[in-house]
Amino acid sequence: MGLTRRDFLKISAFTGLLTAGIQGAPALKTLAETSKQPSAPGAKGEWKASACQGCTTWCPVQVYVVNGRAIKVRGNPNSKANHGKVCPRAHLALQQMYDPDRVKVPMKRTNPKKGRNEDPKFVPISWEEAFDTIADKMLELRKNDEAHKFLLMRGRYSGVTDVIYEAMPEIFGSPNHISHSAICAEAEKFGPYYTEHYWDYRDYDLKETRYVLNWSTDPLASNRQVPHAINIWGELLDRAKVATIDPRLSVTAAKSNEWLPVIPGEDGALAVAIAHVILADGVWYKDFVGDFIKNEKNPEGKNLFVKGQVVPEDAFEEKYTHGLVKWWNLELKDRTPEWAAERAGIPAEQIYRVARDFANAAPRAISWLSPGSVMQVRGAYTSMAAHSLNALVGSVDNKGGTLRENKAPIGKIPDVEHYLDDIAKKKNKVIDHRGSKELITIAKGKVGGGVVTNYVADAILDGKPYDIKVAIGYWNNWVFSCTGAQRWEKAMEKIPFFAHITTNPSEMTQYADIVLPAAHQLFEKYSFVNNKYNKHSYVAVQQRMVEPIWDVKVDETEMMWMLAEALSKKGFPTLFNYYKHEFKDPETGKQPMNGMEFGLYTAKILTKDVWDPSVEKKGDTLKGWDDFLEKGVWNSKEYSYKKKWEDFGTPTKKFEFYSEELKKVLQSAAEKHQTTVDDIVKSNKYLATGDLAFLPHYEEPFRYGDAAEFPFIFIDHKSRLNREGRSQNCSWYQEFKDVDPGDEAWDDVAKINPVDGKKLGIESGDKIKITSPIGSITVTAKLWEGVRPGTVAKCYGQGHWAYGRVAALDYDKKIARGGNNNEILPSDFERFSGATARHGGLTRIKIEKA
Repeated sequence: MGLTRRDFLKISAFTGLLTAGIQGAPALKTLAETSKQPSAPGAKGEWKASACQGCTTWCPVQVYVVNGRAIKVRGNPNSKANHGKVCPRAHLALQQMYDPDRVKVPMKRTNPKKGRNEDPKFVPISWEEAFDTIADKMLELRKNDEAHKFLLMRGRYSGVTDVIYEAMPEIFGSPNHISHSAICAEAEKFGPYYTEHYWDYRDYDLKETRYVLNWSTDPLASNRQVPHAINIWGELLDRAKVATIDPRLSVTAAKSNEWLPVIPGEDGALAVAIAHVILADGVWYKDFVGDFIKNEKNPEGKNLFVKGQVVPEDAFEEKYTHGLVKWWNLELKDRTPEWAAERAGIPAEQIYRVARDFANAAPRAISWLSPGSVMQVRGAYTSMAAHSLNALVGSVDNKGGTLRENKAPIGKIPDVEHYLDDIAKKKNKVIDHRGSKELITIAKGKVGGGVVTNYVADAILDGKPYDIKVAIGYWNNWVFSCTGAQRWEKAMEKIPFFAHITTNPSEMTQYADIVLPAAHQLFEKYSFVNNKYNKHSYVAVQQRMVEPIWDVKVDETEMMWMLAEALSKKGFPTLFNYYKHEFKDPETGKQPMNGMEFGLYTAKILTKDVWDPSVEKKGDTLKGWDDFLEKGVWNSKEYSYKKKWEDFGTPTKKFEFYSEELKKVLQSAAEKHQTTVDDIVKSNKYLATGDLAFLPHYEEPFRYGDAAEFPFIFIDHKSRLNREGRSQNCSWYQEFKDVDPGDEAWDDVAKINPVDGKKLGIESGDKIKITSPIGSITVTAKLWEGVRPGTVAKCYGQGHWAYGRVAALDYDKKIARGGNNNEILPSDFERFSGATARHGGLTRIKIEKA
């Protein structure tokens, strides 16, 4: 019954059923048999609404379905956010859907040894056997009073996520539901929260702005409103200036008025220098910030923000901000462009010019914060500084500036309180060490309020605070996507039992004991997503529009129903009772009778206030669920400016340059750990002391590797073709990889400035070995002037050794196509938010010919 790795990819469901000897199962179709009437040119079809989750934009889309086959994707013309447009990622979903390397049937491991060089020897099994096995392992934990040793690992998710992410582990009795969010974000949210009490991504008013200052962000390729940015950028450049701070000539940098190729990690120096210029020049936006008071000491109310001079705090009267003079006195008074030029590698005259142009556009100016500038070990204060520039020019919650969102009328899952037994009510520590002295994780104003996703591997390896014995992962591949990837390989070897829910046999799947084939979110699933951009919040439906070719199930709902049934049959009916009795069809009152109905009813329940015409809402009026399915999207009314100016939600109700909110939570952390705030700050690898810890300020970047041994700084960046890092098994991804500036089709290149290439004796096309303090990868050299000398840039995404026959160079032999950036990026964190540090020149590297 053993299958080789190639057999695993090739196996059809029909062959799998025969091999496993399963009786009575429906015959499954191969790709060529999806329709008796093949789709032909000119064949008539129907546009079906769904939502793309190729990145966190989550665009409303439509899919053209002909004879049961999805053949084309476009933006949903009913969407006010994305203009009915999509970026390339949506089109790649078609190849994902019909990828012949997808997992086709449930599988189990027959080789007990786990490791990168071990063949799992998966064999096909029935769904019943799969969930019986998982249920047995989980119930063994409850029997031994070890329910807390269960771990759920969530990757990307949809709007119905809480039935698996919240309800399932809580009812079972484990605190360990760990989301992926800290791998790709969180530090970006830190600055806006601790200045204006907003923990989320911002919307940006590109239609009305007159200046965009990009902080290592690439809106045209890899941010959170890509279709909108692509659609509007040409018109934007006709009326606005754009400056992009990035050591790499990104797509956006190439279409900017100014490119500032900063030394990686030194964004904070530029941010405080720009703030210094705005104040010293007296060009802050006085209607928002305030002004100097006219009195006997200053009869003309002249600008006292003079280089190197301390300003009396009572000399300035603030309007909607708090702590400006403290910020100047403690941080900004000496942070001149000349000072920043020495650290950031940008000429002082360019810093002056950008600062003044930005301020002259006030209040219609955007300081666009992104992970590229703040997901570094000391990124929190850069996050605060870059976002605070929006307040200096009055663009916070204002026309042409940075916006929040209109709340979408999304419901919550039913309360689980009545379904919790004594085991489920026990309080146990979470596996990721959130809130510990060295991982303080003060997200959303609470010590331990966030997640430290990437630390889970360390906790598993250390067995602290306890061992993990049973784990389920879905829509995730942390063995590949987390920095210090080697740690995850060892951690997954250690977990006694792991079930992986996945579309493709990824690197993480190689450590699974049970493999469950997942439906594709865009084409085969009932759910929804909600988001905002272009001044509109929206809710977009997802629906099953084609019958799956293979024996796949929906991850978040259908599979959880099946697991709950298995647990119920074995003596733990609580989860099944919760699903069955609390999730009734809001239109008919009918209880779900199977997993598909459960998924459908869950989507309908959570979006009821969106599609129910009797519910008053600030946005579109839909006629009912069927109308929602047809139109595919609900749009809010257009955002109204200045809604938060009178009360931002901070302790002072104002935009806080001196963050009373941060001061409060750091003091709380110090009390919890019986120490001082200075000690807490130091324990989390920051350098600030005293009141500086509550202000946006410059911190020297933390890097791995000695400059003498590792002379180059490594830059990790993202591709406009990465569907959450899952599109590398699509031939279109490989063929069109050169749409990313400097990259090459069907290759994985490290981009080196020609000046450095000449010194090294390296030419384009040479195979090179890149080594950091933790590991090495082998890739192709590409000499390219679009990268700052002294740095090497490489796109994340290649380097798969187990995602399929296109993603890997040789799947059978586990030979990767290129290298995985995460095998040379050390594991560390922006510890205030819990975010994984991967940017800002985290590590130094050396280069040699392979």
